[in-house]
Amino acid sequence: MTTSPASPEPLPTRTQRLRLATDVAHRRLDDSIMALDPFGDRSRYARLLAIHRDFHALIAPLYAVPSLAALIPDLADRARLSAVEQDAADLHVPLAPPPPPRFAAEVPPDRGTAIGWLYVAEGSSLGAAILLKAAMTLGLGPTFGARHLAGHAEGRARHWRKFTAAVDAVVLSAEEEERAETGAREAFDAVAALVRRDVA
Repeated sequence: MTTSPASPEPLPTRTQRLRLATDVAHRRLDDSIMALDPFGDRSRYARLLAIHRDFHALIAPLYAVPSLAALIPDLADRARLSAVEQDAADLHVPLAPPPPPRFAAEVPPDRGTAIGWLYVAEGSSLGAAILLKAAMTLGLGPTFGARHLAGHAEGRARHWRKFTAAVDAVVLSAEEEERAETGAREAFDAVAALVRRDVA
């Protein structure tokens, strides 16, 4: 009697590799944000809004790049900067001028770097379900004060799977793959810097 050879383990997808490459940074960032007690009251939540607004301001130009939209068809609909700004307006939160965008609107971004940053942005949308539940204890929700934390109409998990499927299907060179990981780490570092600024 012969036995069939074991099937080889499937190689991790690009988004799985990005998750592994940024796991420590991700957990460290989550801890630092929760240390701010952002749902202790609305004034503390306002600090979280400012951090989120500035992060989305950094990446806002990416959502209007035609070459990226060709890779991720619903990219424009995933932008959340205007939702964060509306949340701030709901709560009459004064926002300082945003930081300069990390990506210039008139300059096509490197695909690998852009994918790394978008991976972090979309991952935060997936994980925002917990934040939305906490925001609701402050009387906030998807139509007032916490729009940017709301899930997509088709469901967070399905919306995330569509994104990862599109990103995983992109053909990148080895150098672009490295820049995707670097971009994802850079995105986490950028948010961490915003948190540190808020604490200072």
